[in-house]
Amino acid sequence: MLVAAAACPCPPLLVPEVAAGAAPELDAARAACTDAVGVLAAARPDLLVVVGPVTGDGGPEHYPEGSTGSFRGFGVELEVRLGADRGTVTGRTLPGALAVGAWLLERTGWTDVPVEGIGVGESLTAERCAGQGRDVAGRAERVALLVMGDGSACRTLKAPGYLDERAAPFDAEAARALGAADTAALRALDSGLARELKASGRAPWQVLAGAAETGGAALRGTLLYEEAPYGVGYMVAAWS
Repeated sequence: MLVAAAACPCPPLLVPEVAAGAAPELDAARAACTDAVGVLAAARPDLLVVVGPVTGDGGPEHYPEGSTGSFRGFGVELEVRLGADRGTVTGRTLPGALAVGAWLLERTGWTDVPVEGIGVGESLTAERCAGQGRDVAGRAERVALLVMGDGSACRTLKAPGYLDERAAPFDAEAARALGAADTAALRALDSGLARELKASGRAPWQVLAGAAETGGAALRGTLLYEEAPYGVGYMVAAWS
């Protein structure tokens, strides 16, 4: 059963070494992410699953504990590992969102509880995402989720997806749903609109919704951060 969840954004710029001189601009987001991961630790789960978007309509793609990733593609010699090093042998490399999630866990000193990763295709239907969430929630008696994903990338003229007037309302509803632990609203997010707005969090948030609706878990949400630096919607929420 799901006992806690944290929703965090997944831009590589969240990693200070990648952001370099611009790092202070996301200090508030990093602090909120640290608080959200603290909620996961306080729930004392038996298993932590990190969920993040991957390109395309594939998935779910599974990444066992010990999987590694890096930020070399951003000119930074920084490697991360998903969870503790328990001698796991894997040939899989973490995708970007899960690498940022692994960095968050390393930053907060997460080592005691087993960790796994799941990549969900950004085009995966809401039904399949919710089904994956139900499967994840049944993996252990006490499951926690670290859900990585961004809102729209179309909030300003200089945003990666240029300005789209639909972006702010989409992000506002997603933030409201995350803050209220409103699973029905998360499941109702339009996948086509999310794709047009380049909102990578839609599929992972719907995995969260499916997990939270399993086993009668009654979780309450708190929105810890909501801003759109660089024209991209970043939200941090904690459920417990």
